Amino acid sequence: MYRGTIEQAVQAFAAEKAFFESRGVSLPDTVRCYATDAIAANYLAMDAQPALQTDPNTGIPSWLTTFIDPDVYNILFAPTEGAEVIGEERKGNWTTTTAMFPTVEHTVEVSSYGDFNENGRASLNTNWPQRQAYNFQVMVEYGDLEIERAGLGRVNWIAGLDAAAADGLNRFSNLSYFYGVANLQNFGLLNDPNLGAPLAPATKAAGGTSWFTAGGAPNATANEVYNDIVALYEVLVQNNLGLVNKKTPMVLAMSPGSEVALTFTNSFNVNVEDLLKKNFPNLRIQTAVQYGVQSATNPQGVPAGNFMQLIAEKIQGQKTAFCSFTEKLKAFPIIRAASSYKQKRMAGTFGAIIRMPIAFVAMVGI
Repeated sequence: MYRGTIEQAVQAFAAEKAFFESRGVSLPDTVRCYATDAIAANYLAMDAQPALQTDPNTGIPSWLTTFIDPDVYNILFAPTEGAEVIGEERKGNWTTTTAMFPTVEHTVEVSSYGDFNENGRASLNTNWPQRQAYNFQVMVEYGDLEIERAGLGRVNWIAGLDAAAADGLNRFSNLSYFYGVANLQNFGLLNDPNLGAPLAPATKAAGGTSWFTAGGAPNATANEVYNDIVALYEVLVQNNLGLVNKKTPMVLAMSPGSEVALTFTNSFNVNVEDLLKKNFPNLRIQTAVQYGVQSATNPQGVPAGNFMQLIAEKIQGQKTAFCSFTEKLKAFPIIRAASSYKQKRMAGTFGAIIRMPIAFVAMVGI
């Protein structure tokens, strides 16, 4: 601390500034004098915080300490498994409005034989059931600035839009495979008007008819679950007058929740699935959420309760049903605007084509 006036402190510092610089101590022009008692009293007091001239803050901007994970996760949706139940085939194309699925029935009248008799006749009866196609579309649109901004967040925006469009079209097709399209001759696995009424499950020893309680606990034994499935098979055999037997290729379709009951085990340590494999060697099990009861989390479910279908896939070498589409995904040209792009995508569906309704037996309320 310099003992003297401020003027003396300025003169003393100016005289010795060159001394400091010669020894590597560079002092800016803002330092012009030594500190005196007066300067210390007025400017260097440390017992109070002077008022700020700028806004108070806590440090650096928060985005400088924010990390963006490069692994982008997609939100998951229920699998689309309508085509897995009965298969899928293309019929026609996007110009097709109606498809005919002809059936031929043999008619024969026999007569007593005589060398000169010409009675008796074989003929055919034909029918031409029809289904109407439904075309649907989605637009993919994106702008130049939108793409650039998404890139800053490490999101591949265009690829994501392409995937969303394809997935959306596929999900609508899947929905049509179960419910068809309203106001058209276009039906699905669950609402084709030619299907028979579903059976009711047997009453269980624990009460009620369902396989599970409202809380999700088992409400049926392994034998009771197996017997409900056998009841479907019995009706299927009766409806087809010997055309269906245990070796017939069949699919047992149900919800993922109902499939859990196939793990129920009886007193001999044999579960339901083991019994099915032993007695029906060509039976396969297929799940789809649409067979579950309708709820807030499963709006595409069945309002009447958990549903189950037993389907003979082929009878005398003929496919009994298949899902059908005209176009799976048709992309139109990309249109370039001033600073954006757009493209139309479309697909078409006939719903589920059930050629032999007698090959289907259902049960509701399991």
